[in-house]
Amino acid sequence: MPRPVMCRRIDHRPPAGYFKPAGIPVSALEEINLTLDELEALRLADLEGMYHEKSSEKMGVSRQTFGNILESARRKTADCLVNGRALRIHGGQYQMNERHFVCFDCKHEWAVPHGTGRPQACPKCGGSGLHRSPDERGCGWGRGAGRCGFRGGERP
Repeated sequence: MPRPVMCRRIDHRPPAGYFKPAGIPVSALEEINLTLDELEALRLADLEGMYHEKSSEKMGVSRQTFGNILESARRKTADCLVNGRALRIHGGQYQMNERHFVCFDCKHEWAVPHGTGRPQACPKCGGSGLHRSPDERGCGWGRGAGRCGFRGGERP
């Protein structure tokens, strides 16, 4: 029986969640799913140029696990580029390093780092009607609190 998947910490959400080759209809494309933790590993190692040891600490996983995540992400990305497949960025077992809040009084949205506690008032209007951002609600593999208590996605 395999060990349970540990939550990975990520700092970045992509501005787009879907990429496809130009000129080919979506219905004719095979789709590959890249999880958000795989995207974070690509970002840290390839875009930021961080060493694997530092990257693994930042994501809260072992060096070996980081290497496995990165290898999977590179294989999926190469498959999409070489074979003309669509790439969907979605899911995974992850925790955001920032929490996003919304003020229901003025609709202002802002982020606070994890570990700083829940804000008591909106920084814009001073209102107390604060809630977590709707896209950050939910935990574990589906709905409700998961084993690790962090935001997750779909089962792999």
